[in-house]
Amino acid sequence: MSSTTLPLPERIELSGEGLVLRDWTEADLAAMPSLFDHPDIAYWTPIVSPFDEAAARARLARARQLRAEGTTILLAITSDGASPLGEVMLRHTHEGTEIGYAVGPAHRGQGLAARAVRVMAAYAFDQLGAEQVILELEAENVASVAVATKAGFRLLDVPLIEGEEKGRPFALQTWGLQRAS
Repeated sequence: MSSTTLPLPERIELSGEGLVLRDWTEADLAAMPSLFDHPDIAYWTPIVSPFDEAAARARLARARQLRAEGTTILLAITSDGASPLGEVMLRHTHEGTEIGYAVGPAHRGQGLAARAVRVMAAYAFDQLGAEQVILELEAENVASVAVATKAGFRLLDVPLIEGEEKGRPFALQTWGLQRAS
C-alpha cells in the first residue's frame, strides 16, 4: 500500500449520529444539482460550477474511479439511507487523512456536516488505522470553522496551504482531530 492509497471496500455504508453515509447511486443523479449547484459550494469547494446533470454523472463516475484506485471515498449524507442531503469525503494525501464535506443549501443548520465528519473520522480511526484526520479550510469560511469546532477539531500549527482554484487564490488552514487514546 503506497502512502496515498487506502484499503477501501467496494461498498461502504456507515451509520451514527442519526445519519447514514452511503455510496452515491444512479438514483441520486437528479438530486445532486440541487445539492451542489450553489454559489457557496462553487466558491468554497473544488466542486464544478455550474453543477448540472452532466456534472452529476461525472461526479458519480469519478467517485467510483477514486474508490477503485483506493484514494478517496465520496459518500452521500442521508438521515435514513434514502434522499441525499450532502456529501462527505475522505481521502489519503501526503498531508494526512483528510475529510471534506458539502451540505445542500436546503439542509443546512441541522448539524449534518459536523455529524458526518465525526462519523467519517470514526471510520478512519477504527477501520483505516488513522492516527489523525484533518480538515483543510479557509479561515474566512465561518461555517466550516464552526463545523471543525463542533466536530472536535483543533487548528494545527502548520503552514498554510496556498494555491489557486477556479481563478481565485486560497489559503487553507489545517485542523486536526487525534485518535482517542
